[in-house]
Amino acid sequence: MHDKSVAELARELESGKISSVELTRQFLGHLKQEDEQLNSFITITEDQALADAHAADEQRAAGKATPWTGVPFAHKDIFCTNGVATTCGSKMLANFVPPYDATVTENFRKAGAVCLGKTNMDEFAMGSSTESSHFGATTNPWGLGKGEKRVPGGSSGGSAAAVAARLVPAATATDTGGSIRQPSALCGVTGLKPTYGRVSRYGMIAFASSLDQGGTMARTAEDNALMLNVMAGFDPRDSTSLDRPVPDYTATLDEPLKGLRIGLPREYFAGDLNGAVEEEVRSAIREYEKLGATVKEVSLPHANLAIAAYYVIAPAEASANLSRFDGARYGYRCADPKDLLDMYTRTRAEGFGAEVKRRILVGTYALSAGYFDAYYLKAQKVRRLIQQDFIDAFREVDVLMSPTTPSPAFKQGEKSDDPVTMYLEDVFTVAINLAGIPAMSVPAGFVDGLPVGLQIIGDYFSEARLLNAAHQFQQVTDWHQREPQ
Repeated sequence: MHDKSVAELARELESGKISSVELTRQFLGHLKQEDEQLNSFITITEDQALADAHAADEQRAAGKATPWTGVPFAHKDIFCTNGVATTCGSKMLANFVPPYDATVTENFRKAGAVCLGKTNMDEFAMGSSTESSHFGATTNPWGLGKGEKRVPGGSSGGSAAAVAARLVPAATATDTGGSIRQPSALCGVTGLKPTYGRVSRYGMIAFASSLDQGGTMARTAEDNALMLNVMAGFDPRDSTSLDRPVPDYTATLDEPLKGLRIGLPREYFAGDLNGAVEEEVRSAIREYEKLGATVKEVSLPHANLAIAAYYVIAPAEASANLSRFDGARYGYRCADPKDLLDMYTRTRAEGFGAEVKRRILVGTYALSAGYFDAYYLKAQKVRRLIQQDFIDAFREVDVLMSPTTPSPAFKQGEKSDDPVTMYLEDVFTVAINLAGIPAMSVPAGFVDGLPVGLQIIGDYFSEARLLNAAHQFQQVTDWHQREPQ
């Protein structure tokens, strides 16, 4: 059962070959046995999962099932879950138990899905390696066969590692600058970041509010489509949620790709891109040509400014969002504070990790008097230029394709002491968040036994087209079916 996709598990449950309780017990047993060496989960909700599985079996017996009824999955530990700890990978929220569900959580609950627990992540989603979690680093299941410990990417590294290791068939994730696509590429799974506003952010703990977006991770494009069917939609509780119809994302998966116009941004096939990674990506693009697509080179002239703009805007918004964690209302509080100021300063000094503190300091500086215009305002102007680059490109082509990451998964600890080198891991992904457009990463080969991801980028609300392109590629390749030893 662990090797089956969400779609296949749904069919097994529908046929009655297995019950949800049996399926959940199998996955829980596998998860508890295998996750010791990966640390992909922060919390396992065994009792709740079995109770939900029992309820799912009753729903199926009553003929009230959805495709998700009784199917196991996991939530990234950034989505609030009523009565279950939601830590965001931080000491600051280590004991926080929300009294409500995030909209994404609520939607999966209504669909009858069975949540097995909460996955590990970089603290407050700030990182590219899932090494900054208060609960310990997550290990990429690829490379363990050689005795190596490599990063799974971040910040959604726990979700990616769990899906890659077959601990769950699917997991929710979030993407602020590449946190779905980068770990999907490094772990060899399929992940989608939707258009900004397509998935509600209500109950999703904020990092950078104009960039954060909830999304999907699974082994196949079809499973990502099934997840987005549940997650997408208008939510009046989220002021950034967009009120427009939600299509059935599975309906167009089988459409042929003949005539699809693919653009290759020349800026994304340059610089520090690993040559072997580039060859795997170009090989994948040749498969698209065999499927009837046409390919042309395009330009994103302001691409080289994306990292600089992102690392002003994102920390600035983080500085504002994380000001709420002060020990006064909820979360961690220092012991025996002398006065209010002592409580604030020691709570934040003790409760936040090094990377979170670094970004708060950068963001506060960028927003401070005398520097706001020079940094934050300038970065927002650059953001508009980057957005325009994509708008212009999509007048010429239907989708853009590029590598997701400049290299395969690196070893744990290799870049921990060099934040700038770590930030450059997101060089092909941050511009997509600045523009607010959708993009996904699809397994597209291997370099030295480690997965490589193909990034497919689309115009606003073109998730169905991206999923169709990914699904058709997965019908003629088997990279997404490869399993780590």
